Parts: sequence; structure tokens; C-alpha cells
Amino acid sequence: MSNELLVNVTRQECRVALVEGGQVVEFYIERKGESSFVGNIYKGRVVKVLRGMQACFVDIGLDKAAFLYIDDIKGGLLELYPFLEAEEKTEIIPKLDLKDASIEELIQEGQEILVQVAKDPIGTKGARVTSRITLPGRYVVLMPGMEHIGVSRKIENEEKRKKLKELAAHIKPQGFGIIMRTVSEDASEEEIERDLNFLLSLWNNIQKKKDKLPAPHLIHSEFDLVLRSLRDFMNQNVDRLIIDNPTEWQRVKEFAQLYFPKIADKIELYEGDEPLFDAFGVEVDLQRALERKIWLKSGGYIVIDQTEAMTVIDVNTGKFVGKENLEDTILRTNLEAVKEIAYQIRLRNIGGIILIDFIDMEKEENRQRVLNAMIEAIKKDRAKINIYNITELGIVQMTRKRTRESIEQILCDSCTYCEGKGRIKSIKTVAYEILRKLRYMPISQGSEITVTTHPQVADLLTYEERESIEEIENLKKIRVIVKKDSLIHQENYFIHKTSQ
Repeated sequence: MSNELLVNVTRQECRVALVEGGQVVEFYIERKGESSFVGNIYKGRVVKVLRGMQACFVDIGLDKAAFLYIDDIKGGLLELYPFLEAEEKTEIIPKLDLKDASIEELIQEGQEILVQVAKDPIGTKGARVTSRITLPGRYVVLMPGMEHIGVSRKIENEEKRKKLKELAAHIKPQGFGIIMRTVSEDASEEEIERDLNFLLSLWNNIQKKKDKLPAPHLIHSEFDLVLRSLRDFMNQNVDRLIIDNPTEWQRVKEFAQLYFPKIADKIELYEGDEPLFDAFGVEVDLQRALERKIWLKSGGYIVIDQTEAMTVIDVNTGKFVGKENLEDTILRTNLEAVKEIAYQIRLRNIGGIILIDFIDMEKEENRQRVLNAMIEAIKKDRAKINIYNITELGIVQMTRKRTRESIEQILCDSCTYCEGKGRIKSIKTVAYEILRKLRYMPISQGSEITVTTHPQVADLLTYEERESIEEIENLKKIRVIVKKDSLIHQENYFIHKTSQ
């Protein structure tokens, strides 16, 4: 089956889905006023140095100060010493051993610095930034201030890798690093040079703006989602880009003809009667990506729970009983779950620490088979992943680089009903709580007490627990009236005295 990049553009939002073999594998969304900051370059001001954490906060003009680690500072040291005289720079910088340099040696409060956003703000955390600027083009990534040549690991042919390294060394200007991207494998030397020249021109403009504009200030904005998708995803494995907005289609087409003429013919305008994402089954996959429980074809299922610190994935046999022994049934379920887990992690863009609780297997060889299958299944994922050995309890520990919020974080809010707990008190729990309050609260004899609560709780008190209500009435010599209010939260209730 063909692979497509689907782009749905409306006034309110832009959605992009990468479809491989008829299945959505990656999903991106930008809403009006909620664009990603990743790739943006700012002239910022250091507002606080954290010695204990070897990091600092940088004001870049966003709501929350950005976070800069010492490892993201090292490199391009001359950029970090505007507060030193020329003679001091020459004398001090060569003496700095980067392995041992502390944050105080590299930076100080009030200093202005050029930084690039590496991770968007997530939850209560501000953006993470780096002083090592990278400018991605279609074929190359330009790294100002770094003498480095690299070739994408996805280019496996050694002969092609060698030729690309030689080309990079030939065209690379002094004082810049270059990484040859995967799509450069099939590009001509002329196309690669044109891409490089565009990035060099872009860097010159950034330098001019940096010198003129005050801090904090946005110096350079990364391409919007549509153009980023064209640049980053349209490779030899993607057959076409389909977009459903005529205006955006024209803009993307013209941009491709100017900068990436080889792929201009792959850009199509969708004019079908059915919505684009419905026609390609994207909406169904997205809905499934928001579900907690995912059923497997065999009858087993996985459960995905995301917390602030980590994501836990549980594998269960469910309805699958197998045809042979228990160990074989468990192994088959685990191997089937591996493919779905790798797919869901990539589609949902789950980052950070991930714990996968496979069904426990007795044989070490079976545990190794599941681990090897997991390692193989994640190879298509573009994010950086570290996967560790499977424990005796069948738990696989892994980490996946987090650069943006997950689908769940983007498309969903915490439930206002349960306030994000994922659970609410049951009807019985609330009813019994009310009965305890009535039994022990000080009430004068002859009083009339009104309990206003959720309709289902009220029904339980009125019918199933009527004897309990009567017992309290007789004990305290009071009258209890139970009223329903459909607007009250299931956990809430009001008890007040209406007469004496």
C-alpha cells in the first residue's frame, strides 16, 4: 500500500497525519494561537543561575522562563562571553575544560544569549532551550559555530555515506557544521548546495537581527506545521502529500517548486465529498489513540495509563485462551501486544519513562523473544528511544525522547467531573457518607433536615436505605427530607436545617 502525508487545514487548526500502509503512524496539530515553539530562535536574557542544578532560567519573552542546562550551553563559547573584554576571552576560553566547567564559569545573570527552543513548554514546565543553534533544511542541517560533519544513520549504504561526507567537507564553510539528512541520499549536489546556501543566508539574517533587537525577542520563527511537514516527511518513502485547502495547496506547491522541485508533483489537492481524514480512516485511528483500553485481534488487550512522571502499559490475555499450553498463550499475547504497543507509543507521541508490564513468562528464552520483538518494533519510530532488559516479572523499561505534548495532552483536558483523578466516589460511598453525617451531627429534636444530592444518590437513600433514614429520624426525633438535584456533582451534597 502507498504512504501518504495528509494535511487538513481549517481556519481554526491545521492537522497533519502520516499514513503508512493505510494506518496513521504519526499525528501533528497546530491550533490558532497554539503553535509550537520548537526550532524558534530567541535573543534571551538570563534571569537566574541555578548552581545546584547546573542550569539557568532564560527570559525569552514567553509566559514562563525557558530552562537551559549546562550541557546545552557548551559549544560556541565565544557567544557566551559578551561580558568579557577581548583580551580576557583570548586568555580564559582556551583554559576552560568543558568537562569540568561549571555553570557559573559559562554564564551569569543579566547576560544576553542566543538560544533555540528544543522542547515546547509542557504542563507547568517552561520551554527547554539550547545555545547550540541548528538550522534544518530539506537535505542538510546547518550548525553554526560547530566544526562537525555527520550523515544520517538511516543511510546505511557505506559508499553513499562516504560520498556524502566528502561532499559535506567540500561545501562546508569554515566555522559551520553540517549533517546530511536522510533525503540527501537521493539528492543531486546542486540541490544540496542550494539548500545549504539558503540556510547560510538565513543565518546571516539571524545574526543581523540579533545585533539590532533587544532581549527578550524572537529572532527567527520555524516554518509552520504545513511547511515543516513538507520539508521533514516528504522523502522517498512517502508517495504523495494530499491537502484539502486550495489556498494552502497553492502556497505549498509554490514553495516546493522554488525550494524542492523534485517533490512538487507529489503535492495533490483533495476535492472529495467526504472529509479528507474520514476518507482515509484517520479519525477512527485518532479516536482509538485516546482510549485507555486497546483490544488485540486475538482477544487480549493492553491498558495505557499516562501520569505526569511516566506511562504504564499493562498487557492482559483477556478473551484469548489459546489452543495449547498456558506459556504458549502468554507468549502469543505478548508478541501481539508488542506491535500494538510500539504503534500506540509512536502515534500517541508518548514520551519520558515508559514501563510495559508484559504477562509473566516462565521461560527465559520467551522473555528474550518478547524483548527482541520490542526492539525490532520500535525501529520505525523517529524519536530517540532507549530500551532496557526485560525483568523476571516481565516488565520492560524504556525511555522515549519527549519534545512535545502527547496526543492526549493536546486533544484532551482533565475531567472537570473527577478533577483529573480518573475515579469518583461511588453512589453507595456518597450515600453512606451522608448517613454518617446525619447520625453524628448535632441536631435539635423536632428539626426538619433537607438533604440535597445527586438523583442517583437520592434514589438510593429514598428506597434502598429508607430504613436507615427512618432509624436516624426515630433516634434523633427529627424529619429527614431527601431532594434530587441533577446539577449537583455525584460526590457533592448539601445538608441544611429547614425548621425546628
